Amino acid sequence: MIYKTKGTCSQAIEFEIDENKVLHNVKFIGGCSGNTQGIAKLVEGMDTDEVIRRLEGINCGGRGTSCPDQLSLALKAALTE
Repeated sequence: MIYKTKGTCSQAIEFEIDENKVLHNVKFIGGCSGNTQGIAKLVEGMDTDEVIRRLEGINCGGRGTSCPDQLSLALKAALTE
């Protein structure tokens, strides 16, 4: 899936969810490279519900969202499709 982000430096997030709702191959397009690579490696192989629980609501610089928060929104969108 490719999710177009809103309100962050990254423009999009690519990822896959397997049949067991486990997250794989997360890649942020744009944003702070070191931070987004770190997020991607930390969530690799995690249950999507756990990723959402941990990342939802993180705020960056008063924007009301962040790259981690946008990943949680992307996962929610993917799980409802």
